Amino acid sequence: MGKIILRLDRVMADRKVSLQDLAEQVGVSNVNLSKMKNGRISAIRFSTLEAICDALHCQPGDILEYDPDAVSDEE
Repeated sequence: MGKIILRLDRVMADRKVSLQDLAEQVGVSNVNLSKMKNGRISAIRFSTLEAICDALHCQPGDILEYDPDAVSDEE
């Protein structure tokens, strides 16, 4: 089974947005946003995803990627 990969770090770099600035715009803590940025989460609320997409002017597909060949951490 594949794995969902977070590409938030790449989108943030492309947009030149800092962790602190995005955390303030989205309304989440730096710690939680850092976990998202580094792919150390197992779930994300749609409201948080919507806020991130709004702040970064992107689509969910720009942040989330499915890799059918990657091994999920749960396996």
